[in-house]
Amino acid sequence: MRAFVTGHRGYIGSHLVELLRQQGDEVVGCDLGLFDGCEWEPLVAPDREFCLDVRRVEPTHLEGCDVVMHLAALSNDPMGEINAQLTLDINRDASIRLARVAKAAGVPRFLFAGSCSVYGKGEKLDLEESDALNPLTAYARSKIETEAALWELADDDFSPSVLRNATAFGHSRSLRIDLVVNNLLGSALSYGEIRIMSDGTPWRPLIHCRDIARAFIAFARAPRQAVHARAVNVGANAQNYQVRDVGDQVRRLVPAAKVVYTGEVGADPRNYRVKFDLLERLLPQFELEHDLVSGMDELFHKMVKHRFGRQDFEGERFVRLRTLKRRLHLLEGAAAS
Repeated sequence: MRAFVTGHRGYIGSHLVELLRQQGDEVVGCDLGLFDGCEWEPLVAPDREFCLDVRRVEPTHLEGCDVVMHLAALSNDPMGEINAQLTLDINRDASIRLARVAKAAGVPRFLFAGSCSVYGKGEKLDLEESDALNPLTAYARSKIETEAALWELADDDFSPSVLRNATAFGHSRSLRIDLVVNNLLGSALSYGEIRIMSDGTPWRPLIHCRDIARAFIAFARAPRQAVHARAVNVGANAQNYQVRDVGDQVRRLVPAAKVVYTGEVGADPRNYRVKFDLLERLLPQFELEHDLVSGMDELFHKMVKHRFGRQDFEGERFVRLRTLKRRLHLLEGAAAS
């Protein structure tokens, strides 16, 4: 299999490149390099690499590819609120354009990194793919509108699928701490406090970032009829947690840390517990390798090994929003070229 992976140097993409290479697949990477220098362990290189804005991909870049695995996005809700139009330009418009380019190039499969955040404040718990979507951010809206456009492109020769991923967490060679699990653990190690910005009651479905990468490979290898023109929640029923449950797991690892409810966001409107029954039916052989406990154990030991502390927590290296603010000129320059 020859896979074209966008965002291949990122939090999930670095896992995906490594796994594909381990399995003997050929990887063509596409990444603008917005977060170069943010990795904390060496990245596995793809077979071929384009330092390219995803908005500039052409059919020639996709020659001979069997699948596009589209991860590249401004994956940050606060960024969407600062510049909603840029989020829509890249996450929605560029994704739709890439799908059209892939179809024109004869690439038979297109896998899009969606998100369970499309459920927003769910009308009920245990949300399924058929339930109403309630986007609360530009990021979530971009995912929903891209899904709709992909179904219009689907036909006998072009098979798109959307992986509505649960909230990612865990260790990656290209670490992020602007994610709830990683953030709470980083806070405990940096300040001796587990700083929960809500009252701790909202639900989140969680999935290790490496398992998201594994899911992309499983979808690429799945029978076409199983995943064609489908949006599928990616995670596991047992991996739905309230934020306060995550805090408890952090205290298990850092017993001296105190739980502090800062209340900065008040009653967090993002509250969704998600069902993953469809994934189990469509891909019965696929199972998560990590749960919250094992994934946090791994991340804790990595943070201790790398001497993660206050300077890392407050700096820009592991917080995508802070790096993006400084490097927005790269996106603006790419759009103008």
